[in-house]
Amino acid sequence: MDNLSAERRSANMRQIRSKNTTPELVLRSMVHRLGYRFRLHGRDLPGKPDLVFPSRLKVVFVHGCFWHQHRSQHCKIIRMPKSNVEYWQRKLTYNVNRDCENRKKLAALGWKVLVVWECSVKNSKRLEARLKRFLRVTAVVLPSATEF
Repeated sequence: MDNLSAERRSANMRQIRSKNTTPELVLRSMVHRLGYRFRLHGRDLPGKPDLVFPSRLKVVFVHGCFWHQHRSQHCKIIRMPKSNVEYWQRKLTYNVNRDCENRKKLAALGWKVLVVWECSVKNSKRLEARLKRFLRVTAVVLPSATEF
């Protein structure tokens, strides 16, 4: 049973943003501090990734653990609501399926995808190392002029 009235719960839910969330702002600050430059919310790409690195063909999604159903034993954020369970299961399952489809579409277009979960933003050293590995440019070996 919900402790809040339907009106208050509705008001709370309206306050939840999809862009410029605290985990996203923390991540953006970290990436910028590491010296990487990026574009925000790639509207022309499937799923509108939160950070886009066009020259590297890499994107980063910052997913809220509840909204995107983080399935990790270490995540303490995710809890299924006790009221209107059928609605929430349908909605959250749709989100997970949509995320999967968007990652597949991006991969088909040649983009590499990194998903950063809300709960992982708290461990900044680990996240920083993960970002560095992901954003590192892998050398492309070009054939020599005689091989053309």
